[in-house]
Amino acid sequence: SGASLNFAWIQLGGLRVGKDESAFNTFIGYAGNVIQDTLVPYGDFDTNVVQYYFDAGNGFSAVLSLEEGSGDGTLGAYGVGTIDSYVPHVVGGVKWTQGWGAITGVLAYDSNYEEVAGKVRLDVNVSNELSLFIIGGYGTDDNLNDPSYTLSAGGRGFYKQWGGNWAVWGGGTYKFNEKTSFNAQISYDDWKNLGIAANIAYDVVPGFTVTAEVDYLNAGNFDEADFSNWTNADKKSNIGGMLRFQRSF
Repeated sequence: SGASLNFAWIQLGGLRVGKDESAFNTFIGYAGNVIQDTLVPYGDFDTNVVQYYFDAGNGFSAVLSLEEGSGDGTLGAYGVGTIDSYVPHVVGGVKWTQGWGAITGVLAYDSNYEEVAGKVRLDVNVSNELSLFIIGGYGTDDNLNDPSYTLSAGGRGFYKQWGGNWAVWGGGTYKFNEKTSFNAQISYDDWKNLGIAANIAYDVVPGFTVTAEVDYLNAGNFDEADFSNWTNADKKSNIGGMLRFQRSF
């Protein structure tokens, strides 16, 4: 279907300008080491940005990001993601990282729909082999559910892409040895959408990883044609899998 340019930015010190993924996801981290980590989506990705990162050097860091967004709703996306005026989307975040793990929070303002979404994440390094995480998300959605907008968002915006006001994602990674790891994620949202993903990743040689994954989706609002449109699921309860061969240079 073609190629896309996901990253093309210039950075000087803490200032970054260009094409990147939203700080709403990059700063707080993605939802685990599974391939299908958006069975319950946690925010959109592609955007042009003007960002400033601050690192105090003692475990505290922060970010402020002005973002353009992407998508106009005509290709299956919910709502208009690209800003429709000179007012940018705004994302801010803070993080505290120590040897035991990290606590991170991000807050985003959707300037198109004038709604706010936030996520809080806790990472815990239980041992050298086991690491766990949990993310809680909450967002306002009055305007996202307003059918009088030029393009109705169907309850989902550029940042609050989960169903309803709240959602939760949790999981972790267990390393059997230097080459083999088990990764899992469970997600659930206010509209009763449930996603479960688990895989085994094996590093054949450095830079070459083979991953076998199984995924399960239960679409809570399937009868209302909501979640099925997001994932292209053709029924309420779905199971699938994939085998990925990935070479990194």
